[in-house]
Amino acid sequence: MILNEQGLKNRTEWEEKGYRLPQYDRAAMVRKTRANPTWLHFGAGNIFKAFQADACQRLLDAGLAETGIIAAERREKKPQTSDNYVVKVTLRSDGNVEKAVVGSIAETVYLYGNEARLTEIFENPSLQMVSFTITEKGYSLVDGKGEHLSDVAEDLAAGPDIAKSYMGRLTALLFARYRKNAQPLAMVSMDNCSHNGDKLKAAITAFADAWGDEGFNSWLRECVSFPWSMIDKITPGPDASVAAMLEQDGLAAGTPFVNAEESEYLVIEDDFPNGRPCLEKAGIYFTDRETVDKVERMKVCTCLNPLHTSLAVFGCLLGYDRIWKEMQDEDLKKLVEIVGYEEGLPVVIDPGIIHPKDFIDTVVRVRIPNSFLPDMPQRIAADTSQKLPIRFGETIKAYLKSDTLDVKDLKRIPLVFAGWLRYLMAVDDEGRSFEPSPDPLLELAQGYVADCRLGEEPDTGKLHGLLSNAAIFGVDLYEAGMADRVCALFTELCAGPGAVRKTLHKYVTEA
Repeated sequence: MILNEQGLKNRTEWEEKGYRLPQYDRAAMVRKTRANPTWLHFGAGNIFKAFQADACQRLLDAGLAETGIIAAERREKKPQTSDNYVVKVTLRSDGNVEKAVVGSIAETVYLYGNEARLTEIFENPSLQMVSFTITEKGYSLVDGKGEHLSDVAEDLAAGPDIAKSYMGRLTALLFARYRKNAQPLAMVSMDNCSHNGDKLKAAITAFADAWGDEGFNSWLRECVSFPWSMIDKITPGPDASVAAMLEQDGLAAGTPFVNAEESEYLVIEDDFPNGRPCLEKAGIYFTDRETVDKVERMKVCTCLNPLHTSLAVFGCLLGYDRIWKEMQDEDLKKLVEIVGYEEGLPVVIDPGIIHPKDFIDTVVRVRIPNSFLPDMPQRIAADTSQKLPIRFGETIKAYLKSDTLDVKDLKRIPLVFAGWLRYLMAVDDEGRSFEPSPDPLLELAQGYVADCRLGEEPDTGKLHGLLSNAAIFGVDLYEAGMADRVCALFTELCAGPGAVRKTLHKYVTEA
């Protein structure tokens, strides 16, 4: 079974193996999309293929759309052999597996290699939306020292005609649209970061301001929107067990596929000056900016992301290799329930379109315990220093501002902070060394615990520079009155082999 146009001509063979196939005239869709594109997406990774591309396919299947998506990658890594098809495998919590062939991607183009074609797409008045899943780092124009990256600095000075940086080329493509017909357009970041539209807008306008074309700047302000969005779907990297299942079905080795959970949420600010696909018919929410912000804060600050980070830190220390296995550990299960329900939910503002209690119930009871989802604590532990200020710092700030809540009542969030300090020692609860996940501040943060040894009482005075860093924790933990508790918990976690388990159990079972 070969995943391409020729291989899919034998539809019966695929359908008998349980694959949901495209129900539309794909050749006609490809022709129409190439001629009059409506949706261009940069960063066609796992979540895009499992979520947005499948949502578009549902519109095509229902006859609610005639055009698909053009996918844009940075550069070609290997030749395209699947005719832009991909297999989507949904791993349901009840053990059932749903398999689909997604064909809504009509064309793949490359930012470095298909400049002329990309310009042609941007210049077409039919284009309504350019969306992105390029990670938060993709919008940054500076290095760790806050200085412009070399290619960015060159682009800012040189102008649009020879732009080389990612965001510089993107701005140059917008400039080409402005010069050609100045038609409106929506630039939609769908990355998992707060106020993502503003990050994209800031990058674009930095180049526009530097290039100094007032007409272009006016067009960006008046005709180009940068909506906020919130996305949520757990999509781990393609798992070997899923690949083996597909090969057992008869698919050729190396067939492109994505595996993902069943739950998915995408909430977008409804600001599309040139129209948009009717994606609400595919389960995507369109609302106002304030509601997007409430949903994003609900998810990132309380109902999912803090629970993930809590499991990631302690999962690595306790030797777990799968998130779902941690949810069978009563201490860890209790930890995330307290962090979410007891310490987080009291400060959540109900966004109206998704109820916070229902959301977190699904997370705790269905999503994280899904034993068929091969997600790892080591993956989620990446970039923890960048995640703590939003995932926990915002809750602390809300407590500090509240007239009815006392920050001293937060006991498990400090435990997670102490767990991260213990994680930075790169020694698990049995005394075995492990490799910490990548983090831009890993070296800096580890420097504060460099002298700490398992079985010895740490000099917590040396932690001051770290615990007072509001950029990492969202607040200065000393000013917030939480640093002493974090230090005391860290001391307990360092007591010796087994201290992580002992301390965790102690503080999730106390009243």
